[in-house]
Amino acid sequence: MKIFTAITAACLTFSIAQAEVKVPQSYLDQIKPLPKTMESDSNTLTKEKIDLGRKLYFDKRFSKNHDVSCNSCHGLDTYGVDNKQFSEGHQKKLGGRNAPTVYNAAMHLAQFWDGRAKDVEEQAKGPVLNPVEMAMPDEASVLKVINSIPEYVELFKEAFPDSETVTYDNFGNAIGAFERKLVTPGKFDNFAKGDMSVLNDEEKKGFVKFMEVGCYSCHNGPALGGNMYMKLGLLKSWPALKDNGRYDITKNPAEKHSFKVPSLRNIAETGPYLHDGSVNDLNTMVDMMAEYQLGKKLSREDIDSIVTFLKALTGKPDKNYIAEPKLPASTATTPMPDPN
Repeated sequence: MKIFTAITAACLTFSIAQAEVKVPQSYLDQIKPLPKTMESDSNTLTKEKIDLGRKLYFDKRFSKNHDVSCNSCHGLDTYGVDNKQFSEGHQKKLGGRNAPTVYNAAMHLAQFWDGRAKDVEEQAKGPVLNPVEMAMPDEASVLKVINSIPEYVELFKEAFPDSETVTYDNFGNAIGAFERKLVTPGKFDNFAKGDMSVLNDEEKKGFVKFMEVGCYSCHNGPALGGNMYMKLGLLKSWPALKDNGRYDITKNPAEKHSFKVPSLRNIAETGPYLHDGSVNDLNTMVDMMAEYQLGKKLSREDIDSIVTFLKALTGKPDKNYIAEPKLPASTATTPMPDPN
């Protein structure tokens, strides 16, 4: 009898341990899967435009010394980042902010940490002329490279048949078109579509905790972020914060120390974290966000649980889409690298 009772108790314990985690329907109603493509009303996506944009994205000749491309800081095989606190640009100079991922970024309300570019098309033109990044002297220098390469000129004509083809705006439009299909769907998207089986119990627990704590109040929408600006240190002053953030763009005192809320898609792969890359560990990041943004001190167990869920947000880019293309050959008139 004792043996039977012991076996019964063990089976009951096993049954309880295996009980499915219940996810409130109200939480499920709030989440959305990623779109297949991040469309634009002003930049129609075509195969010709995307193929041209892919080449421009990988081409280092659009940097002063021919040693930096978009892909150098936003590596497509490393989840759209370089995993460095600050990226190395011209003459190995370092920028003052961490390079955010290019994946899923086209659905954000704006680009850069301070939102100074309205979309990926505008953003693509910024680093090329930045003296610390790709350091091209001016737009004319970029166009000179394009016009020195007959294959590029022809590709621009094919991509932009109804406009003045080789322009700096179209340079940005082509790269932007390519970036608008840099989407990384994963199992969370199937979960958002109603398939409860794709997340295990620990991942579901983490999702529930993520919602309970209030993370979703800022990290929302299909990208789980990128939809708003938020003050860093909302409820408690952020330690050693010097960057004024969006205030430097708007001069609005209410936006001092405010930054675009980053997407949590692929967050386990895109550290270090924050605008200044000052946090290396995802657990530490969750701990600090809860304390300084939500006014909550989480237990180690709760932090671990949320991180387990965040790791489930890692998706997979299309390997064929992001494969490095063969670039058009330079000619005798193509500007030479300039290390100065």
